[in-house]
Amino acid sequence: MVLIDTSAWIHALRPDGDKDIREKVRHCVAEGIASTTDIVVLELLKGATSDKDYSNLKESLSALDSLEITKEVWERAFNLSHDLRKKGVSIPATDLLISAVALHYNCALLHNDKHFSLVAKKSGLREL
Repeated sequence: MVLIDTSAWIHALRPDGDKDIREKVRHCVAEGIASTTDIVVLELLKGATSDKDYSNLKESLSALDSLEITKEVWERAFNLSHDLRKKGVSIPATDLLISAVALHYNCALLHNDKHFSLVAKKSGLREL
C-alpha cells in the first residue's frame, strides 16, 4: 500500500504538475495500491474552487482505500513528534499525523514535501 500525500496529489491533479510525481500517482491508482486518509482528503477538498470540483474530487477520493486515524495512530503521532523534537527536528502537526498513518499501516508515503524526508531520515518512514 502507498499513502499519497496532498503534496503529490497536487502534482497529479494539475496539468503543469511534476510529470514524475504525476506518473507515480497514476501507477499507484492503476495498480490498486493507492490509499488516503481523512486529513489528506480535507487538505485536498479545501482547495476545490467550485461545487462541481468539490463533488468530483470527493467522489474520486472515496474510491481509494482510506486509512483510519485511530487512537493508536494519534499515539504514534504524539510519540513521533516527541522523538523527532529530541533529535532537533520540528515538523508541522499535519505532516506528523500523515507520517504516523503511514508508519502505523506500514505504507510507503508518496510525497513532494521536505518535512516527510526529514521524518524518514529520523524514523522508519518509507518514502516513494
